[in-house]
Amino acid sequence: MRIGFIGLGNLGSKLAGSLLRNGVDLVVRDLDEAVVRSFAERGATSAASPRELAERCDAVITCLPSPTVCAEVMEAPDGVFVGLGQGKLWLEMSTTDESEVRRLAALASERGAMPVECPVSGGCHRAATGNISIFCGGAREAFEAALPILAMMGRKILHTGPLGSASILKVVTNYLASVNLVSIGEAFAAAHQSGIDLSTAYEAIRISSGTSFVHETEGQVILNGSYDIGFTLDLVQKDMCLFMDLAERAALRLEVAPVVLEMFNDAATRYGSRALSPRVVQRCEEAVGAEFRAPGFPAELIDDEPEQPGCEVVIDRR
Repeated sequence: MRIGFIGLGNLGSKLAGSLLRNGVDLVVRDLDEAVVRSFAERGATSAASPRELAERCDAVITCLPSPTVCAEVMEAPDGVFVGLGQGKLWLEMSTTDESEVRRLAALASERGAMPVECPVSGGCHRAATGNISIFCGGAREAFEAALPILAMMGRKILHTGPLGSASILKVVTNYLASVNLVSIGEAFAAAHQSGIDLSTAYEAIRISSGTSFVHETEGQVILNGSYDIGFTLDLVQKDMCLFMDLAERAALRLEVAPVVLEMFNDAATRYGSRALSPRVVQRCEEAVGAEFRAPGFPAELIDDEPEQPGCEVVIDRR
């Protein structure tokens, strides 16, 4: 099977790299010519347009920064849909709106293709090793067709149900991660101002009921001072707005989310929208006049779980 991958950003380049590592016949497309060249040097080929990529490939993967960008790539005159034909797969790995993914999936189905939404969770460091989790929404037949491809990129794969369900769950989990991140800043501030060593504070939180995936990962690069998780404030703003839209359609009155979004908006105003997302914690640092630093923490996250062959298809409890 020849696989096409569109969108070689911080996350997409890691996922596409896993495909290359598994010997896939890979065709890539990105606006960054330098990253395309780097893939060509490792054995991939490039396509001059999304249409050409779709024509040449049996499966097309998109991993793009926003629903708007994805729609442009899919629906442009030289877009994916023009080259997407009978029996081909379209795997949407972007974080997007569930109504938009259903709309585009319907257009893919009209062309005889099988659409599947496959957003991922776990961070770029886990995507780099094929240890990331993947939510998969779509018809069971399409999920089973996509599973061999997904198994090369992820460790835990959950079929969430019909199209749209995976995007909803991805937005929900990203919201929780954002709440965790701002709460870590306030927790470090309280510990620091109370005279607690931040290395000790990190370990106390890690082994307690207060821990979280975000604390155990992003907390480290905050204490190092690099803030580097390969994710930026504008992407958090986008994801938070997707969550707010989801809640509005469900007629939910939110109390926490509007406050958290305002904190990220303020951070984007202070540091720039393309600043790394953990820099939202700098707001707390500036408030107390101190940097939250401790020795021995890494500047960049590395997946320390050993690589294992195969994947785990997570079965839900229904």
